[in-house]
Order: sequence, then structure tokens, then C-alpha cells
Amino acid sequence: QARQFLAATADAGLFFVEDVLAPEDADYFHDLRTTRTPLAMGELFHDVTQFLPLVQARLIDYARIRVPTLGGLTPVRKLVALCELYGVRTAPHGPGDVSPIGHAANLALDISTPSFGIQEAATLTDATRETFPGTPVPENGILRPSATPGLGVDFDESAARDHPPPEPGQHDRWALLRSADG
Repeated sequence: QARQFLAATADAGLFFVEDVLAPEDADYFHDLRTTRTPLAMGELFHDVTQFLPLVQARLIDYARIRVPTLGGLTPVRKLVALCELYGVRTAPHGPGDVSPIGHAANLALDISTPSFGIQEAATLTDATRETFPGTPVPENGILRPSATPGLGVDFDESAARDHPPPEPGQHDRWALLRSADG
């Protein structure tokens, strides 16, 4: 089905096709490499070593990196150095379910590598930005790093008291796809 999809969309000029195979089927990327459409993979990976065969064999064009899931900036920076060696671009995961600190970590990663490709970014709520001053905010398609030391994101306890968290399972539309037993 992945081959059929890539063939059917070949003339669409897609920026990339993301996670066209499940992580457990990554060995099949060898069969897809003839496509003209750039391939992106990794958002569902939980260990940086899962990227190794795909990067070293140049089977993907973009590494979809989820910094918190992969263990933070230290292991991810090592992965990005590998991507630099093999010409694989980065495309960190940055939807609304990533914390402000996670978005800042993505931005730190982006500005530290010549392998930067593209950054997925969400505009977080006013309450979130008030609770986490320094949260990166997309402006005209651009994220700018904070001039504050570290990742540049702080935590305002007073604002957090004004914006209590929602009930479990109510804040994240992805969580609502799962039943109570997971």
C-alpha cells in the first residue's frame, strides 16, 4: 500500500511523506527508495538507534524527531550529528501536545545544526504561554529563540494556579482516541 500511495501521489509535489510505514516495518524502506517524493520517518520511534539503519543506508530524507520520547537533547544531538554525516535533514515533531519546553528544545536543536530541514510548530494557548513565559511562538512562519539563558522558557507558578490542568483525557484529542484501559 505504501508503494501504491507513493506512486499515486508522485506528481503532487509533496514536501515529504511522513511515517508511510510503521516503525516495525522500517526494513521495507529499501523497497520505497525509488520514489521521487522525499520520505520522512521517526515520529513514532522511541530510541535513537531505530534511526541508524535508515540514516546510514540513506533510506529517508527527513528524520522526524520527538525530543522528549528519544531521551532529550543529549541523545538527539548525537542523532542529528549522524544525520549531518549522511545528508538527512531534521524535521522535529512539534504539535500542540508537545510542551513549551519541548518546543524550545526543538528550536535549540534546529538552530544548532546545518541539517535543519523544517520545524513543525503549534501556536499554544494564551494560558499556556502565560504559564510558561518564553514559549516559542510562530510569527509569520518563523520561530525565534529566546535571548534568555538555557532554553528560554520559564514557569510561572501564579499563572499555573490561575489555569489548572484539565481532567485527565480531556486536554488531548489524541488521548480521546484511546479507551480507559489504554
